[in-house]
Amino acid sequence: MPDVGCAGLLVEDTFCGPLAALPPAGALLTLDDMPVRAGGCAANVAIDLVKQGISVDLAGCVGRDGAADALLKTFAQQDVGASRVVRVEQYPTSRTVILLIEGQDRRYLHVIGANRAFNIEQISHQWLSSLKVFYLGGLFALPGIEFSKLAALLAFCREAKVKTVVDVVVPQGQADQAGQAGLSQLKALLPLIDVFLPNDDEARAFTGLADPFDQLRAFTDAGANTVIVTRGGLGSVAVRDGQIWSCGAYSMDVVDPSGSGDAFTSGVIRSLLEGWGLPRTLRYASAVGASATRAAGTTDSVFSAAEAEAFLAERPLTVTEGR
Repeated sequence: MPDVGCAGLLVEDTFCGPLAALPPAGALLTLDDMPVRAGGCAANVAIDLVKQGISVDLAGCVGRDGAADALLKTFAQQDVGASRVVRVEQYPTSRTVILLIEGQDRRYLHVIGANRAFNIEQISHQWLSSLKVFYLGGLFALPGIEFSKLAALLAFCREAKVKTVVDVVVPQGQADQAGQAGLSQLKALLPLIDVFLPNDDEARAFTGLADPFDQLRAFTDAGANTVIVTRGGLGSVAVRDGQIWSCGAYSMDVVDPSGSGDAFTSGVIRSLLEGWGLPRTLRYASAVGASATRAAGTTDSVFSAAEAEAFLAERPLTVTEGR
């Protein structure tokens, strides 16, 4: 049986670049390749966990098309269980085109597709009770998820002693909506989530606060347990049991930062399985997250557990308690 169940966004990613710049209107820019990879929060975290020696099963939705065939083939090649991946008739497999521009943040063109069809009813209690950790990736970008049903599912995990990890995706144009209604929706969930993992932009959208430590306090006031806010090259901050921690970030020769957040999450999940404290968790997750940036694609360059431990031994990272 798998140790971890990963549910949520499943996407076929196409990577363009890195490019020096976007071509001008009407111009043709030739590329050596446009790699196509499995993507989406749930798929990325699952693949990264397998790289760290952890058994995983996926739950999510794909279409009945070539993109779905490619994703399922990748999962099989990566030894990721896909017994809970459902093919749906009404939508194509979700796809994203990722434009990598040198010196700039990524640009995404996204088709929601079959992720619209994913819902709580597809996650069985029997499956959940067999897990040690349940991860939901992409909350707020999964239109079929009803928050009341998700709260009941998380409560079941708490009773079954299954640790829970949830991250969010706030699509462009929905940040205001997230700020107005998102935190009120999260208040019913946060006390039931063991680790909540927004990035700083998402945390700002929910709380209306720019300072990451103020964001942590806002989530704690809303009933959260452990919260880790990732901040890209600025590192991460975290709170647990009233203690606040801040951690730096590793500097890498960055090719593509697309998968770094999901790789960081995989490191956090391993820490739950191992029972680590927050300082060790933040160091390890930071190393795994940084490793994802070294190649185009979300998972190709992610460390194994042994590689991450060796990297940490050679390059200690400071974790500071308090603000």
